[in-house]
Amino acid sequence: MLDLTDAAFVEDPYPAFAAARDRAPVQWDDGLGMWLAYGHAEANAVLRTRALGRIWTDRAPAERFGQFNLIHRNAILEMEPPDHTRLRRLISAAFARGHVERLRPWVEELAGSLVDGMVERSVAGEPVDLFTGMAEQLPVEVIAELLGVPQADRPLLRPWSNAIVKMYEYGRTTETEDAAEVAAAEFVAYLRDLAAQRRTAPGEDLLTHLVTARDADGDRLTEDELVTTCVLLLNAGHEATVNVTGNGLLALLQHPDQLARLRADPALLPTAIEELMRFDAPLQLFERTATADVELGGVTVAQGQKIAALLGSGNHDPAVFEAPDTLDVGRTDNPHISFGAGVHFCIGAPLARVELQASFGALLARTSSLELAGEARRRPEFVIRGLAELPLSLEPVATHG
Repeated sequence: MLDLTDAAFVEDPYPAFAAARDRAPVQWDDGLGMWLAYGHAEANAVLRTRALGRIWTDRAPAERFGQFNLIHRNAILEMEPPDHTRLRRLISAAFARGHVERLRPWVEELAGSLVDGMVERSVAGEPVDLFTGMAEQLPVEVIAELLGVPQADRPLLRPWSNAIVKMYEYGRTTETEDAAEVAAAEFVAYLRDLAAQRRTAPGEDLLTHLVTARDADGDRLTEDELVTTCVLLLNAGHEATVNVTGNGLLALLQHPDQLARLRADPALLPTAIEELMRFDAPLQLFERTATADVELGGVTVAQGQKIAALLGSGNHDPAVFEAPDTLDVGRTDNPHISFGAGVHFCIGAPLARVELQASFGALLARTSSLELAGEARRRPEFVIRGLAELPLSLEPVATHG
């Protein structure tokens, strides 16, 4: 049984995963009240098997969680076909307008300026934290730019997202739940207003294209679906990017040979990003519910039971990855499942890759030295795995080329 309250486990769950995988690829967990898939093949099957559905059940009491329930009841992540198929088609049509590639030069410029700012503060002797200096700012700015959120409103977004995603952890407090509902209500009200503005004054941003998206039958997003999609883009999109940036840079600092290898060969960057996502996944657990009895990994998941894919455990399965506990920025055979799989494969994966390549590219290109300047501090949550603080010492390069 996994003890999600054990600080040592949260700090490094991978030895416990390995021991569990050796016993059986799928096991019942009394504490969580669900099956857990530890093996790569089994976790991948959890994500792909159609009889294992993502089934949303409103939090009760309904009057306490009205807005939190609204942004999940209408979310593509919480739907199965045919509803999921319809919603993904409409969202994909808006994304297909070239938004991600349109933003790439802007993202690279933003990453460069944020790294330059960190270098200047470090040289001046100030403490520099990766998160306040770059990792938290960049993805929020990117998604806000993508959606067309006015600059003055952007500081609102991350606090709303932080409060909402804490609801996905186990052992929540009443205060945590209340804060999530308040944040959901404020976020929904803000997006309704912004969407109304786009209807009367359209722009070239993704929000405008979500407002105007139609499929071949003339179908369109409802307002609740539109608002929920924007919330999901921010919550899922920026949380993953922030945490891959932190987890990944810490991994490189703890493996200086791989950091030096990446500095010497920047062409490895796309491959390295995939390896950093595999090595320490930003999302560790993804639940699904059996809509019929399912045989998986030698057990029967009965209709109505839950089973979770342990993404980090699957990403360290030696049956799939050679030397899985070794960080290898040149690893090419890398079918990691950090972006999910099947119909729920992350719709924002191309945007996340652009952001991560820009962030790590700027960190490497604009510094001659990159070192820890103190102890990394990990967040106490298990499901969304990330750091709270990563103090850095950075030295500039003579020129930026």
